[in-house]
Amino acid sequence: MSPEERPLKTEGTRRLYFENAYLTEFEAAVQEKFAVEGRPAVVLDQTCFYPESGGQPSDHGTLDGAAVAHVFEDGDKIVHVLEGEPAAERIKGVVDWGRRFDHMQQHTGQHILSQCFIELLAGETMSFHLGELASTLEIGIKDIRDIDVERVEVRANGVVFSDLEIKTYFVPQEKIEEVPLRKPPKKEGVVRVVEVAGFDYSACGGTHCRRTGEVGLIKITRWERMRGNIRFEFLCGRRALGDYGWKNRTLLDLSARMSVHERDVAAAVEKMSREIKEARKKLKRLQEQTAVYEAQEIIKKAEGRVITEVWAEKAFEEAKILALNIIRSGEYAVLFGVRGDEKDRLIFASSEKLPLDMRDLVPVVLSLVQGKGGGGPTLVELIADKGGNLEAALAAAGDFLKSKLP
Repeated sequence: MSPEERPLKTEGTRRLYFENAYLTEFEAAVQEKFAVEGRPAVVLDQTCFYPESGGQPSDHGTLDGAAVAHVFEDGDKIVHVLEGEPAAERIKGVVDWGRRFDHMQQHTGQHILSQCFIELLAGETMSFHLGELASTLEIGIKDIRDIDVERVEVRANGVVFSDLEIKTYFVPQEKIEEVPLRKPPKKEGVVRVVEVAGFDYSACGGTHCRRTGEVGLIKITRWERMRGNIRFEFLCGRRALGDYGWKNRTLLDLSARMSVHERDVAAAVEKMSREIKEARKKLKRLQEQTAVYEAQEIIKKAEGRVITEVWAEKAFEEAKILALNIIRSGEYAVLFGVRGDEKDRLIFASSEKLPLDMRDLVPVVLSLVQGKGGGGPTLVELIADKGGNLEAALAAAGDFLKSKLP
């Protein structure tokens, strides 16, 4: 390590991850002990644990066997929040390498992507977030085409395949203008630069790979407009491999189920979607035709103007169509309950000629079943927790309506 690569000495915690991002075990002296939100916390004289900063989450691992739940900066000190308190004054730390290397892949991949957006689309990085499952980049562009996303991906992966060296070094403030930074540094004083050899120069305090080849595949998975910009979700390295794996398995499964080649699955799904929509239209027309006859049969058997029924086999939409046909046929009020797989449903409908407001039934029914819903004077729909006594609720609603009818 050359002198300019060494961080300047401070009175706080020595940051070993600056000196070697691949170092995962270390020994340190405990300088302070206290509590953070009820959990033990320590400050050490030196640490390999990266604190949450710059869009990158903190490292996890252990200190003398106690799990490190969170790490953050407090001025020039680094605070380690633990699941248990270490007893010794000199302790051994072990960083979770899987998590660390994953973060290195994602963060280095972000630097590559950010420079590609600048180079190809003049899109400046507005924000970056490294998430547990995926990472996001907000780029200062108004719109983007699929072909432009592909161009950025091809360029970014070309940088990965070139296996460029990645260097980190510290530059005094008076010399920072000599470095072609992608963005001006946010902090004054000594600036840590992460350089992807000859390609990108960024002021950054994160942990990074030694070479671009270690980043692995870079894949943009989706994008959306946000605050007048475009936010991209992306995956690098092992995350991209895992994503490709489950998507490939899903595609092969769909291909086998639909008896088409993988490349024809999208077209087959589109065709199936059109057929389902048409089938649903035909089914609704048949249900409406059937409901006319069924409504007349129910009216013939009715013993008054309030018709009550709980359906176990009928779909809610069928029950609703039936209820509407009944009230169109005469001066009737319909109280239907429909038992579903996950939730029960209730529908209250009334002829406009009756002096009733179906909304008055809501508090009556909800005193007997747990649910929510609403509607207008002639039609109310409720969703109730499964397993409630719909018969009792509808009986109480029926008694209420009968008391209101002349």
